[in-house]
Amino acid sequence: MTSTRDFTEPQSDERAELERLRRELAEWRARYERGELRDVAFTNSAKEVEPLYTALDVDPQTAETLGVPGTYPFTRGIHPTGYRGKLWTMRQFAGFGSARDTNERFKFLLDHGQTGLSTAFDFPTLMGYDSDHPRSEGEVGKTGVAISSLADMEVLFDGIPLDQVSTSMTINGPAIILWAFYVAAAERQGVSSDKLRGTIQNDILKEYMAQHAWCFPIEPALRLIVDCFEWGAKHAPLWNTISISGYHIREAGSTAAQELAFTLADGFTYVERGQQRGLDVDDFAPRLSFFWDIHNDFFEEIAKLRAARRIWARHMKERYGARNPRSWVMRFHSQTAGVTLTAQQPMNNVVRVAYQAMAAVLGGTQSLHTNSMDETLALPTEDAVQVALRTQQVLAYETGVPNVIDPLGGSYYIEALTDQLEREAEALFEEIDAVGGVVRGLETGWFQRKISEAASRQQWEIEQHRRLIVGVNEFATDEPELTIPLLKVGEDTERSQRERLAKLRTERDAAACTAALDRLRAAARGTENVFPHILDCARRYCTLYEIRAALEDVFGAYREPVFF
Repeated sequence: MTSTRDFTEPQSDERAELERLRRELAEWRARYERGELRDVAFTNSAKEVEPLYTALDVDPQTAETLGVPGTYPFTRGIHPTGYRGKLWTMRQFAGFGSARDTNERFKFLLDHGQTGLSTAFDFPTLMGYDSDHPRSEGEVGKTGVAISSLADMEVLFDGIPLDQVSTSMTINGPAIILWAFYVAAAERQGVSSDKLRGTIQNDILKEYMAQHAWCFPIEPALRLIVDCFEWGAKHAPLWNTISISGYHIREAGSTAAQELAFTLADGFTYVERGQQRGLDVDDFAPRLSFFWDIHNDFFEEIAKLRAARRIWARHMKERYGARNPRSWVMRFHSQTAGVTLTAQQPMNNVVRVAYQAMAAVLGGTQSLHTNSMDETLALPTEDAVQVALRTQQVLAYETGVPNVIDPLGGSYYIEALTDQLEREAEALFEEIDAVGGVVRGLETGWFQRKISEAASRQQWEIEQHRRLIVGVNEFATDEPELTIPLLKVGEDTERSQRERLAKLRTERDAAACTAALDRLRAAARGTENVFPHILDCARRYCTLYEIRAALEDVFGAYREPVFF
């Protein structure tokens, strides 16, 4: 077994008590090992797990620094009343086909008790292409909703009051453009930007690192993000201008510690770029949010979320000089791990998601998406989405879990694991600094190689049966797989989108569009904030790709170097 961690002895009468505990633990170990084979257990991130945790595994300072919920460093949660005052926001990732198709799904979800909207875009939109662009052929509406202009955004939220609903949009490379469409759509409803609540993911660093949906080179892409910070702080104070995402890093194969460290390092980089712009950290940091993957290892995921809050609070206060306590607070959305869903025995996914959802709640998430059992096969059906949403509602209203704040706080195992993940993250921060920081690490492929190595190890463990996946490499059956209904997006979506865009181009003021795009190019060549110009283009019904192309004329396009 691994040796118990040594901590500095407390200078008090507790020393005698600790000595007694050490003697008892030694006797227990002798009984445990006598006559038995040594058993070894690991977390999903290959950390060896002791069979028993005691006060000897926890830093003596933990009890003093743990504190209470709602106080620095927020290990136990950011709200003093936890979920007793307000439950987490229940979101379901929704988006497929046309804007009208997804608008109907949004209304279905709201009618069934969802409290926030989370928008998935199709791949052409994620890459900044219009639905009628040659590169969009065959992909329109297949993995999310197709949005090519303000006209589509207006239909997407038709009949949904944007001053009453919180909206999350999962998009990164062209995020600033989609946000402009959203702001302009709200204006059409008579809702000003200062009333809007929600989040635009807008995390480009993790795209270069893990997901690969980008438009522009790294430096101009970072400029656009800081433009969002600056404009949002003045005009959309309730809106989260970025959701710094560990989700996709973990989905690409990272360990929990890597997800924790790489995501926080990205967050620190965004803070530094904002400060370099001359922004006061307290003007934009309160609107930074995070997005975490909730994987299968129940206790590791809870500890990861607790460690994340503590690390962020300490660095924001001590390293970046934030004075506003709201700048120290890490607010985050969580999503159950799509990568853990299996095509084999898909009903098992309902169980996986339920356990992952409970881990997210015990870890103190503010917002949660639960995956549908069929998402590994296709976009989810309404029935599957309803089961996923009901999973959250059962957790919220039937289990009693929300009644106690941080109920696992003080657990020897949870506190030891929280401390361990924090130490691993800090060690990875040192490695990142040694390679020259996040941007340099991306340019040299350091992050990409680290994630690839972790993913390869996990796949090897599955193939060698060192990691068991129920229904895949263990408890598989020869019986025919259960057939479940799947959602299929027809080719008529692409045809109707092309027709809508052709009609839009004939009806809009073409000269006004051209002039707005020229002003955007001029602004991009200088140093002024380009968001007002993108918003002007959106209001004049310039399309997504037209705006992307105008910026690309100045910034160029990103081409990934070959690292492997």
